[in-house]
Order: sequence, then C-alpha cells, then structure tokens
Amino acid sequence: MATLTAQENPIVPLPIKAVGDTLTAPLLPANILNDTIAIDSVETDTVPKKQPLLLDKIKYKAKDYVKLSQKDNKIYLYDEAEIYYQDTELKAGVIVMDYVKNEVYAGRMKDSLGNYSQLPYFKQGENEVRPDSIRFNFDTQKALIWNSRTEQQAGLGQMGSDAMKVYAEVTKKENDSVYFLHEGKLTTSKDTVDPDYYIRVRKAKFVPKKKIIAGYSNMYIVDVPTPIALPFAYFPLTTGRAPGLIFPTFGNDPRRGYFIQNGGYYLPISEYVDLAVTGDFYTNGSYGFRGQSIYSKRYKFRGNVNVSYENLIQSQLGFSDYNRTSNYNIRISHTQDPKASPNSRFSASVNLGSSQFYTNSLNQVNRNNTQTNTFASSISYSKTFPAYPSVNTSLTLSHTQNSRTQQINMSLPTFQASMERIFPFAKRDGIKKGVIQNVNFQYDVNAQNSITTTEEDFFTSKMFDDAKIGARHRIPIGTNFKVAKYFSVSLNGSYEDVWTLETIRRQYNAEEERVVTDTIPGFDRFNRYNLGASIGTTMYGTWNFGEGKKIQALRHVMRPSVSYSYAPSFEQFYETYIDGDGDEVQYTPYETSIYGRPSLSRGSSLSFSLQNSLEAKVRDKDSTATEPKKVSILSNLSFSASYNLEADSLKLSPINMSGATEIIKNVPINFAATFDPYAIDNSGRRINTLNIKNGGGIARLTSARLNTGFSLNSEMFQKGGAKKKDPNEQEEPDYGANPFELDGARTGEPHFNKGEDENENTDNPIYNTNLPWDARFTYVATYNNNNRQGEITNHSLMFSGNIQLSPKWEVGFNSGYDLKNQGFADTRFNFKRDLGSFRLSFDWTPFGRYERWYFFVGIKSSILSDLKWENRSQPYSNR
Repeated sequence: MATLTAQENPIVPLPIKAVGDTLTAPLLPANILNDTIAIDSVETDTVPKKQPLLLDKIKYKAKDYVKLSQKDNKIYLYDEAEIYYQDTELKAGVIVMDYVKNEVYAGRMKDSLGNYSQLPYFKQGENEVRPDSIRFNFDTQKALIWNSRTEQQAGLGQMGSDAMKVYAEVTKKENDSVYFLHEGKLTTSKDTVDPDYYIRVRKAKFVPKKKIIAGYSNMYIVDVPTPIALPFAYFPLTTGRAPGLIFPTFGNDPRRGYFIQNGGYYLPISEYVDLAVTGDFYTNGSYGFRGQSIYSKRYKFRGNVNVSYENLIQSQLGFSDYNRTSNYNIRISHTQDPKASPNSRFSASVNLGSSQFYTNSLNQVNRNNTQTNTFASSISYSKTFPAYPSVNTSLTLSHTQNSRTQQINMSLPTFQASMERIFPFAKRDGIKKGVIQNVNFQYDVNAQNSITTTEEDFFTSKMFDDAKIGARHRIPIGTNFKVAKYFSVSLNGSYEDVWTLETIRRQYNAEEERVVTDTIPGFDRFNRYNLGASIGTTMYGTWNFGEGKKIQALRHVMRPSVSYSYAPSFEQFYETYIDGDGDEVQYTPYETSIYGRPSLSRGSSLSFSLQNSLEAKVRDKDSTATEPKKVSILSNLSFSASYNLEADSLKLSPINMSGATEIIKNVPINFAATFDPYAIDNSGRRINTLNIKNGGGIARLTSARLNTGFSLNSEMFQKGGAKKKDPNEQEEPDYGANPFELDGARTGEPHFNKGEDENENTDNPIYNTNLPWDARFTYVATYNNNNRQGEITNHSLMFSGNIQLSPKWEVGFNSGYDLKNQGFADTRFNFKRDLGSFRLSFDWTPFGRYERWYFFVGIKSSILSDLKWENRSQPYSNR
C-alpha cells in the first residue's frame, strides 16, 4: 500500500495577536447612500473620525434608472429625477451627483425629436428657482444657475401682494440669502414667455423677499429699449407694510407754474397704525399737504384719519388777477367691532372743512367730490345697561354744513337716554290681554347744546354767541285693545317737561319807540302734555276670475284708521306787555327754547288715513309651475287728512296722497300729490270756501311729484344663458427650453410659468353684437300749483352707464339733462384700457363749470406703480 505525505513540516501559527486595521476606505461615503446599502455597525477604530460635512441623508429616486459609477464617483439619475437633502429639493429630467465633491448637476431631458422637457426645479426653504441647468454644492451651499426664473411676492396692493418675476442668464448663489445676477430681467407681467415690459439689469445683487440692488437699469417695452433709465436702482421685495417714498406726479399749470403732486413718505408706525404724508408744491408759492392714517386692531376697532390743507395762489403778487385762498378738509372714520364690547359702542364719521375745498382743489384725487353740497359729521358713544328695566344712553357730537349758504349747525353735544317699555299691570313674561294689562309707559330724556354759525365765524369765539342749551324729559303712556274682534283701539298720552338755561323778557321802550327784548340767563322750565286715541281695522277684498284666465284673481287690502288728538292751552306760560298803541301783546319767555314753545291755543283734531295695496295672481309662463305668480300692482297707496275742531275757519287740512308701484318689472315708480279742498282768491290765499262750491272739483291739485329709476344691461337681452367660450381661443402652447449642458452654456430667453389668469395672454375675442353694457336711468318731475301757476319746478333725467367695447376696452359715462331749463348737468366720460401689465385711463368733462380732462398710464402692480405718466388740464374756473 502506497502513501503520500507532504514534503514540508506542518504550518505552525505565529504567536502574534490580531489587531484591526485603523484605516477604512469605503467605496462610497456611508452618509450619501440611501437605506438600501448596508453600513457596518461595528467600529473598532479607537481614533475619533472627522465629522462629515453632510449633516443628513440624501434621498434620491428616478423613474427611468439610477446608475452608480464607482469609477467616476458619481450617481446618474434619469427621467423625473428627484433629490432631497434637509430643506433642499431638486427635481429635473437628468441629475448627476458627485458624492466625492458633494455636488449635483441638474438639467433637462431631450427626446428623439429634439424637444426639451422636465426643466429643473430647485427649492431651498421658501425660495424657488426654475432654471435651465444648475450646479449645486451641498457642503458650501453655493450654486451656479443658468437661465433662472423665480417669482417673489412683494408689495401690498388693494388685492394683496404682487408677484415680481426675476430672470437672469447666469445666477451665482452665494448663500441662502444672497444671489448675484448677470443680465437679468425684472417684470410683473403675467405673460412671462413674452412679457410686454421688463426692466433690464446688467448686474444685480438679489436678496430673496427683501431687495434687489442693481447697477445701470433701463426699461424695455415689447423688447424695445426706452429712455427710462437709472444709473443704479433699488427694488424692495418685502411683503406687507414697509416705509418708503411715495413718488410724485409732475406737471405744469399756466397760472401757478410747474408743480409736483402727491409726493411724500409712507411710514408704518406700528402693527396697528400707519401714516402717509403727501404734498403738492407749485413754483409760484402754492402748496398743499395731506396726512392719512389707517389703524386697525382685530376684534377691537378700525378707522382712518385724513387731514388736508391747501394754500393756493393764483398768478403772481403785484398782478391784478392775483388771488390767494386757503382750504382745509378733515375726514375721520372710526368703527368699533361689536365683539369688543356688547353693551357699549363708540363710532365716528367726520367730514368738515372749507365749503369750496373740493371745487377749488387742483388735485385730481378730489375731483369726484365737486358735487358735494353738504358736509355732515357725527361722533357718538352709546352704552346700554341691560338690567331690567334696561336703559340705553348715548352722547353725540354732530355737525352739518351747507357749502352753498356756508351755514353750520352743530350740537356739542346731544345726550339721550331712554328706558325700555314697562307694563306695570302685567307679568313681565306673560301674555297681555285687555285694557289694563296693556297699559305701558316709558321714559326718555334729550339734552343738547345747539350752535348755529357761519363758516366765517367757525373756530372763533363768535360761534358760541347764539348757542342754545336745553333738555326735554318725556313720559309717553299708552294701551291698546280689541273692540268687536276686528277693530284695534289704542289710547295714548304724553307728558313733557322742558328745561332751558335762557329766557327772554319783552317791554316797550317809549323813549326809543320800539320793543326791547332782553335775554335772561338762568334755569327755567315749562311743561306740556297731550292725549290721543285711534281706531283702525283691516279689510280684504278678493275677486276670482277662474284658474283658466291669465289673471286668476285680484286682492285688495285696505287699512283705514281714525285718530283723535287733544292738547290744552298753556296760557300760564305766557306774559304780556303794552306796545306803543296801548294794546296788550302776549309772548312767552320760552321762545328761544330749542324744543319749541308752549302752545297758546288749544288743539283738538281728527285725523283720517287710508292705506291700500293691490296685487294679482296671474298664470305663470313656466308650464311646470304648480302655483300662480303673485304680481304687485300697488304696493302702497295712502291718503291722509285732518280736521281741526278748534279752528274757526279752514278746518280741513290738505289731503296728502302717496304711492308706489312696480307694475313694470324692475321699474319702481313712486308718486305723491297734495290736494286742497278749499278755494283761493285772486291773490292766491286760501279762503273758507270749499273748492267744489267755488265751481271747481272736490279738491285742487296743489303739488305733485313723480320719480322712477331703472337699470338695463346686456344680459337682459341675451338668450341661451351665459356667454360661451370663444372657439378661436387657443390653449396655451408648451414652450420649450434650451438644451441642458453641464459645461455651463447659457442661451435662451426667460420662460416663467403662466399666471393664474389663463386668458391674460389671449387676444381680444370678437364680441359681434354681444357687447357687455349696463345703464341706469333716474327720472324726477315736480309740479307746483299752489296759486294756479301750473309750473313744473323740476323736470330732469339722470343717466349713467358703462359699455365694454372689448374685453380690455371700457367706456363709462355719467350725466343728466334738465328738461325744464334745457341744459346738461355735470357730464363725465371715462375711458379705460387694460394693457396687460399697464393700465390706461382718460377722464373727460367736456363742458360746464368743471370742464377738464385727465390722462393716466402706468403699471398696475403696486411694486412698480411709480412707473407712470399722467397729464391733466386745469379747471375752467381757474383759467
């Protein structure tokens, strides 16, 4: 048997202890791979490792493939590639990631036809960029971006913040908050593929959501450069309120020289209050200032304060036509949120100033108020004490001013308090029946300091010379009950106690041969009371014509009532003096009371009233309707008159008639008339002879009034419902982009996303005969025949409307015609044109006292609203 053995001796292990290698060389950094790659959890190296620059895992995916190349130290992602790292998000058609340098390259995809898609989308924090290609380093957070497109919300317009689109051929991202732009374009146009305007900047520093600081910049309109340029520019991108200059308007006035208007400064004082100060300056010395402050606190209050002052100089000092006027206007509005205090409320609405402020003002912002004839103000505080019986109190300061007569009436202040109605003979929550249980009374007080003055004496001590102070306490008492089931009877009475701080005394001065009236200061009072009763009922009448008729039924409702009132004579509050003829003359010391004087004669009169309403039931044109349609023929037709039982003649009062109808759909008609049952003599005075006995009718028509108004619009005359989409309107094309090149090629134009308004970039569709329009008409006629003159005192037609010639062209008008005097009222035309990013308007008053025109064109966005041009004529009265 043969055997086989080794030539050498068996290997004997050396007595050396095994130690792990202190150097590790992984093929890929462990923190750059996703969770699918296993990482050794056992670490034997005792030397502490250097902290990696990547602080988080990088997550990535792609639709087509993910290729890992250990030779190139890169990962390739193709088709809908996505990478996520902390707050950074990158999406593109192609992404190449170098995991040694910790850099990524992103670009677009190119199909077999040469079309590009899947533009990169880069988002870091809240900043978004849509470039053609991008190179980004995860360690330094720096990036190079080609043909970037980003959108910044900035400004605070009427409809909220606006969007500023920023495009740059090359962008260098320095850090999270600073970008440097080369060959950039700034625009607010929604058509971002071919913007109608943009501002070209050669070099700029871009801080997202804060500002853009640029060098030489100029404006392009439809890619044509304009002379609007600046050696350097600053574009704020902050949202919300921020302090800054308000750009003025420039112009020339023949009599005041060159001017700037509406220039100033805006300052947000705090979170709740802001302030805007603007001014006008003319080279001849005229000037004006305006201050506006808006304040608001949620669930508390909101309001605004506007103060204006103008010092206007016409011509030059030393010329015959030199004139200087000063005007002012103060407007305050304050409203309190009902949630702030349920039982108290403070409100203010103030409008006071010079009567000629609006008519003499040269500023276009005051143009719409030239027809204001009355200024009114009210500042009030009210408080309710809810405990039974509840009491409502209020303190009010009021002011009215007539700009024509320049008379001013003020109440400084008026105090009112009223207690709720009390039923002393019935339970508070029970049902009240009969005369006794329905007895109720109230209490109210009214006190005021009344001032009547003129604009000349306003804000001087003379305005208080004729001030009147007084108070009135009143307790009304009443009850009501039914009689014979169908008649409602009410009994009422009222007691008043009037206080005054001033009375008069009259006496005849024989030396001067005249009556002298002395004013006696000091507290005094008088009282008065009255009683009354009324009875009324409601009657219904129906005429049925059959369900097959077009008019199926008529319903007539009548509400007649008769009332009686009585007031005694208060002779105890009258005094007498002897005049120059020796006759005794009565007068009351309370003639100056702001609540009237006590009555010397006894009052006893009957009053009659009749209210009517008439409606019809007609067959509905809709065949599916199950019920007839109700049509109001007369919504109200009322007659009222009274008979004075104490008068020795002319006991009947004129008969008043008023009514309203809408028998023509959407055309309400209101009418009123007065009829006198007595005749008149040749001088026009009423005589104690009934008109019917004087050869006339039952009553003479002494006055009448008619007014109606209606509106029309194009939708009323259209059939088929809403306007259909125009068939010529095309879908938004899919705009391509430039090739993706890793070597940094930079070609092409900006391609922003389409705005929310999909129709913004479409041409005006043809309207044909369906031009949208609306019109409003008001007709007023007044007739006077007190003295058989038969005169129409007012006969006018007022009309206004708008017509939209195209989706971007609108024409409006406002005018009226005086049919009696054969002349037009203040007539205005306004033309508006939507120029995409620009707004054009032309306001024209072709004739009359306020003849003028005003032209404006400017950017609609509040960010660049200072880019505008406007021109205007001067008021005809100032020429």
